[in-house]
Amino acid sequence: MGKELMPANPQAVSPSRVTKIAVFRGIKIRKIICNNEWFFSVIDVVAALTGSENPRDYWYKMKIRVKTEEGAELSTFCRQLKLESSDGKRYETDCANTEAMFRIIQSIPSPKAEPFKLWLAKVKHPKGFVENKGVAKRGGNVAGVAREKLEQETGGKVVSHQNYLAKPQDKRLKAK
Repeated sequence: MGKELMPANPQAVSPSRVTKIAVFRGIKIRKIICNNEWFFSVIDVVAALTGSENPRDYWYKMKIRVKTEEGAELSTFCRQLKLESSDGKRYETDCANTEAMFRIIQSIPSPKAEPFKLWLAKVKHPKGFVENKGVAKRGGNVAGVAREKLEQETGGKVVSHQNYLAKPQDKRLKAK
């Protein structure tokens, strides 16, 4: 059931090497970009929602409970991605994308679940350079295709020395 939520071939995925931190109500949630989408540490989310002293143990027992009660294996929603730990080393950690994380959150009885879902929906849409690289590439491809089509229709170059705009002069004030 959960396999459609994840990339078809996780070995072909080349995750970003940088672990980012998001903060929900003062609790750090590690996240990483993989295949141009955010994946969040399941253990960190479990800790944030349950306040458990041992979120790894909680996650382990939760997977068993859900499998017994619902027949669903929550591990199928996850990918093992290397995230930086508090000791500075990188370890394989259960991570889930936003859609899969919503499914996992459904199995956690917590009054923080609804506020967390709202928070997760906001952090799902990154605003940094790395996060928008794919969008920029698609935009560049669209512009390139449009330019080529226009050149075919007109029979001439769209960008030439005649219509080239020179770089504007630097209008900043120079220190004396």
